[in-house]
Amino acid sequence: MNVPSFQMPTLSRKSVVLAPDRVRILDRRVFPFRTEFVDCATVEDVARAVEEMVTQSSGPFFAASAGMVLAAREAAPRRADGRLVLMDAAAKRLIATRPTNNLIAKAVTAMLGEARKLAGDEAFAERIEAGMYNVWEEKQAGGRQLGENAAATVGDGDTILTHCWAEATLIETLAAVLRLGKRVEVICTETRPYLQGSRLTAHSVAEMGIPVTVITDNMGAWAMDRGRVGRFMTAADRVTMSGHVINNVGTLQLAIAAKAYGIPYVAMVQDPDRAAPGPEAVPIEERDPEESLHCLGMRTATPLARGWYPAFDVTPPHLVHRIATSKGVFAPDRLDLHFGT
Repeated sequence: MNVPSFQMPTLSRKSVVLAPDRVRILDRRVFPFRTEFVDCATVEDVARAVEEMVTQSSGPFFAASAGMVLAAREAAPRRADGRLVLMDAAAKRLIATRPTNNLIAKAVTAMLGEARKLAGDEAFAERIEAGMYNVWEEKQAGGRQLGENAAATVGDGDTILTHCWAEATLIETLAAVLRLGKRVEVICTETRPYLQGSRLTAHSVAEMGIPVTVITDNMGAWAMDRGRVGRFMTAADRVTMSGHVINNVGTLQLAIAAKAYGIPYVAMVQDPDRAAPGPEAVPIEERDPEESLHCLGMRTATPLARGWYPAFDVTPPHLVHRIATSKGVFAPDRLDLHFGT
């Protein structure tokens, strides 16, 4: 089998760096036009960076877990009970930054559990840092397994339409597809107002040597009608046990179009949220309406208009063909059989 050589993209290799006195977060608001880092010296700095969209998708998982190390370093001179007070406060602040995606909560909760076990340890900060790298490796290993599972749903010669920036789920899937010797192309929606698709996804896919085309957000259905799309694949910020997919706003309309044209929609998530039986259990983040009136720092709407910015939408399971996870690929109405408690 002739497997093409490829490299993993920049965003998969250099996104969050834990330094001795700060957390450095690659500023995805300006990438790939500029490669700049935002330096965060405190937990509050990290929280604001996440809230202000310096990093998105899986990025907040790594940023928040690194933020917990900053908290541990600050807490280290205290006694055990004082350490836990500070760690609890840091966890609460970081979890509150992006309520819809629960990756931050997973990372922070895991590290808070370690902090409670190690509260009296003399090497408290060092051991919390070591725990952070374990959390990172577990996340990356799960992403690789998810990618291998999702790649099995992709046919040789497929053109994949994707929406927003799917980070490790899409990149690991494409890496697995290339290792299998399959040829694919990718179409990215631009994903306004932050243009994650046209900047982050398209650039990362192109870095892997895969042909990529950018379309505006209102072209998806017509691309399907013209036969340009073989399958629709996105990450999911959260999947409920009922099979509802919560992802960046705009996913729902593309899923509706895909269903109408008989194009399979595969949503990708490491694991569904066992604590969310249905979409009513998931808070849908509403961002500042002003953000939808701007793009890349420039106002694009008349000053006479108001904005509205729900950051996520909910795709019901009848529009979803399969959900690819780190444990396998399942029909959305069968998740409870594999992940039920």
